[in-house]
Amino acid sequence: MKNISLSFFLLLFAMMVQAQIQDPVKFKSEWKTLPGGEAEVVFTASIDKGWHVYSTDLGDGGPISATFNVERLSGVETVGKLRPAGKEISAFDRLFEMKVRYFEHTARFVQKLKLTSSTYQVEGYLEYGACNDENCLPPTQVPFKFSGEAEGVARENVASVSETNVADVSAPQESVAADTVSAANVDGVGVLAGGDVPNKSDLWKPVIDELKALGESTSHEDMSWFYIFITGFVGGLLALFTPCVWPIIPMTVSFFLKRSKDKKKGIRDAWTYGASIVVIYVTLGLAITLIFGASALNALSTNAVFNILFCLMLVVFAASFFGAFEITLPSKWSTAVDSKAEATSGLLSIFLMAFTLSLVSFSCTGPIIGFLLVQVSTTGSVVAPAIGMLGFAVALALPFTLFALFPSWLKSMPKSGGWMNIIKVTLGFLELAFALKFLSVADLAYGWRILDRETFLALWIVLFALLGFYLLGKIKFPHDDDDRKVSVPRFFMALASLAFAVYMVPGLWGAPLKAVSAFAPPMQTQDFNLYNNEVHAKFDDYDLGMEYARQHGKPVMLDFTGYGCVNCRKMELSVWTNPKVSDIINNEYVLITLYVDNKTPLPAPVKIVENGTERTLRTVGDKWSYLQRVKFGANAQPFYVLIDNEGKPLNKSYSYNEDIPKYIEFLQTGLENYKTKK
Repeated sequence: MKNISLSFFLLLFAMMVQAQIQDPVKFKSEWKTLPGGEAEVVFTASIDKGWHVYSTDLGDGGPISATFNVERLSGVETVGKLRPAGKEISAFDRLFEMKVRYFEHTARFVQKLKLTSSTYQVEGYLEYGACNDENCLPPTQVPFKFSGEAEGVARENVASVSETNVADVSAPQESVAADTVSAANVDGVGVLAGGDVPNKSDLWKPVIDELKALGESTSHEDMSWFYIFITGFVGGLLALFTPCVWPIIPMTVSFFLKRSKDKKKGIRDAWTYGASIVVIYVTLGLAITLIFGASALNALSTNAVFNILFCLMLVVFAASFFGAFEITLPSKWSTAVDSKAEATSGLLSIFLMAFTLSLVSFSCTGPIIGFLLVQVSTTGSVVAPAIGMLGFAVALALPFTLFALFPSWLKSMPKSGGWMNIIKVTLGFLELAFALKFLSVADLAYGWRILDRETFLALWIVLFALLGFYLLGKIKFPHDDDDRKVSVPRFFMALASLAFAVYMVPGLWGAPLKAVSAFAPPMQTQDFNLYNNEVHAKFDDYDLGMEYARQHGKPVMLDFTGYGCVNCRKMELSVWTNPKVSDIINNEYVLITLYVDNKTPLPAPVKIVENGTERTLRTVGDKWSYLQRVKFGANAQPFYVLIDNEGKPLNKSYSYNEDIPKYIEFLQTGLENYKTKK
């Protein structure tokens, strides 16, 4: 009796266990030979009601994608990837909070193969994932094994495959990929859209006129141009006090005053010399944008190869400033220009003398000019490099003109000496610091994660601490003199450098560090962060974020930004960290951050027509940059726009402006307009 009872309970337990093992998907696999020495492995599934099987290539962080896995392969080779066939559904999934593609009721996957021998053998498994509204199955495998003679299999199977089936399974892979991100036409404008998302084309529909009707964008564009000029001017002053330029000033001014008996003519020549310097450098700034174009410079500024090369160039220049070697342009260049200046007269002679100065001083001015041009290229403005070069040239030309006007000042002019090498070495430290900034841009754009925020800050802390010790005379370089005395200006420079290094230390634990926000990587790259009053984007995909906003009935804040955008980092760490600003963005809006320099490739290149010209979008950044231009009529970053969950603007746009009350007003006005619309 006990044995009967035990058997009964064991049987009941087995039935209960069996009831817990769910088998909602049943796959079968078959081999089909095609003409031309090709074949296909076709997987067909019947799916229980309420369940769905996920498609291929869904990306990280989502459900299990269907994959074709080979364990043994002989006499045959795979052609392309596993592709879905049949009726594929694409929708936003609340469980994974991302857009997914899946099949209901039936699923079909096809892997194309090429027969390379008269006999073949292929063995492996299909792995897939399946879910319903409540739970998911673990990754499940469908094993398969096929072998035989190619010709015999072909005769046996071709007749059994209907024309309809062949059409179903032989759709080219490119059409599937293109369906994910395809091109549609909205009001005569080529706009990215996808037939897999309802009303998606409306979300990409231009709203430029509606945005303009709300008012002009809040920005500091004029101040940014003034900032560019001042940056160039400061760069010119730094170049002025280097050994390449400073010793030339008294010689040049004396030459102009002595070569003419007429003092007024000597002063006029000095003015012409200064004006020639301005013309040369401004022409250089204009040539850069005319040759490459503003948008090409913006793309180049976030190109990994360019940034790495520029980083290496700054490291080489820094080593030169430290005294490891000298970098100069070929002497025959300056000699040829100098001889031309002597052979000519009048304005041409003076202009050639100014050009000679530009060539001779290249080893000191080159790194400063290069850094300045790369920095202003991210503004997207054609005239920005010229404005920067104007500031640089004015600072460089000013002393030549002033000393010509007031020759007596030459007597009080500081003599050349060891102090110039101190400035040169200091510039070397600064170049190393900026070299890390360019390396960081490439690291962020391509997602390498080798120079996260704390790593960047640690290197800067060490660099500025070493600079402070150098200025105090604790570190010596080859061209430094043996004077152990530290001048008062040098002491204060050391104090500032060491204080700056100490200031950055809390950033290792997540402090915002507003003073370096323009250069350090964004806060989201920080691994260890004790600071919690910050803003994080809910989405980095426009369509997914808009779907989420519709489902939750919230307005949207679009943040068009870039990894190499200096002002974007300033806004995030100077404005977004304000408690009231962060509270509004985090709780009242769905924040969608779109990086226009994201180099992640699209599933397939997308051809669009913009202003009558056909273009190809290849990366995620291309896609978001195109969205910003076509929908909102802007191409500079940072660019903030508030829209409802149907894509309509709620307020005028906002660009770079660190006025916190204005930013709060911008956000609150958008909220009020959204509530009024509802």
